[in-house]
Amino acid sequence: MDLRDGRHPRRGPDVFTFMNVHAFPVGIRVAACMANILMAAACLSLSFAAEALPTPRPNIVFIMTDDQAFDAVTGGERFPSFQMPNLDRLARDGVRFRNAFVTTSLCSPSRATCLTGLYSHKTGVPSNDPGMDPAESMPLISEMLQEAGYTTAFIGKWHMAPTDKPRRGFDYWLSFEGQGVYDDPVLNLNGERFQAKGYITDILTDYAVKWIETRPADKPLALFLWHKAPHEVVKSAERHRSLYRDFDLTEPPSYRDSYLGKPEWLRRGLLFGLHAKEWNEARERPVPPGIGILTSFEKLKHFAPEYLRALTAVDESTGHILNVLDRTGRRDNSLILYTSDNGMNFFAHQSQIDKRTMWEESIRIPLVIQFPNLLGAGTAVDAMVINVDFAPTILKAAGISVPASMDGRPLQPLVSGRIPADWRKSFLYIYRKESYAPGIATMVGVRTDRFKLICYPEEKEGLGELFDLKADPHEMRNVINDPAYADVRTQMQQEMRRQAAEVDYKLPKDIFTKNPRFTNP
Repeated sequence: MDLRDGRHPRRGPDVFTFMNVHAFPVGIRVAACMANILMAAACLSLSFAAEALPTPRPNIVFIMTDDQAFDAVTGGERFPSFQMPNLDRLARDGVRFRNAFVTTSLCSPSRATCLTGLYSHKTGVPSNDPGMDPAESMPLISEMLQEAGYTTAFIGKWHMAPTDKPRRGFDYWLSFEGQGVYDDPVLNLNGERFQAKGYITDILTDYAVKWIETRPADKPLALFLWHKAPHEVVKSAERHRSLYRDFDLTEPPSYRDSYLGKPEWLRRGLLFGLHAKEWNEARERPVPPGIGILTSFEKLKHFAPEYLRALTAVDESTGHILNVLDRTGRRDNSLILYTSDNGMNFFAHQSQIDKRTMWEESIRIPLVIQFPNLLGAGTAVDAMVINVDFAPTILKAAGISVPASMDGRPLQPLVSGRIPADWRKSFLYIYRKESYAPGIATMVGVRTDRFKLICYPEEKEGLGELFDLKADPHEMRNVINDPAYADVRTQMQQEMRRQAAEVDYKLPKDIFTKNPRFTNP
């Protein structure tokens, strides 16, 4: 049995009886539904940006995928035949953000950022290295929501610290250790482990749906449904394995990147490997100034259909969540946020399937948000938004004051279609080298609407990268030492300093002087 027939079988112990929650009588549920409808109608005449405390407070549903490329959606550039009808359904009732980015393209740091509204160097989770978890002194938005009267649940992949135990701020907890597995996972339900049966996306959805169904109608809920899929090594549900058999992935425009004029560590990693053992064994091997095609694209592209099949199950899951919100009368008064923890290179620059770099494919993410009582649904926004904005957006929707310490900004002012004059024009990107993958350098970069500067402060070579995204959208030509871009380089260095100061990130003193051809502004 699976979720497509509208039923939601329980896997493992009967997890809802311990709460002693029973369904409300039909009359009460109908009355609650009518109250929501009347409230929504009354709010239509109000400005969305009004600061008045929402009454009733909206429900919060935060859906996150793992490693979903920003264009792995309906009609995406790299996957034109792929369809996500339920995400499209959410977008018709909400807002699609077309320029959404992460500040660190990696699982654990991104998740900590989403829970705190802070850059990764502040959260206590700067990398995926073992033992990383937000410090007890670090407030999570789940705790703030609890204090404001929300009942909260976390269901899915946590991936911070090497344990699956329940975390603070959540009344209900269902998770697994580390990356988990796609089939028959061992889950931790409120502190007790059990062996589940079935496909991970279906199981998580099953529990999420039942949790929503059993919540009291008079209390706002906050659900964090964070999927494992489509993280590699990806595996689809059995029912989807006939999909996309004839899918033909087009070779990315950057696949034949020779890496001429780019940092040595990039070529070394591609030639000899990125992970600890292979990297250390090849540390002294010479690296050529450029590389050819290392693997035929035809031998790699078979990965794409299975990846899209796993996302198909996620899209079905999204449909089930929208349906249960409709059935329980909560949909109109809910903020529903759908995104990914990071992007996915998907063979850009021959990088196969990693995401830690600052290339566009890594740092861009899909983002669709349904706001409660939204006027002008179905719109698209081109303003630059980053994942530190998610926590402030959720808090503002819930009527909770956004702490001044947060690095992000609520996204509500953007939904009118007019971008405020003071909205960000650039952002800082940070990645800290991991013990697991020492072949990927520590990096700090800044991106504007046209240019991108990336520095590698720990690399002895010192060469950074500067890209003109308008002239070179696929980042094939490093112009950091091109005299024609000298002024741009100086301006981007100054912008990096400004952005770093704004988020209290300490740049190394020599970050712009290691390369003797750099001009330090």
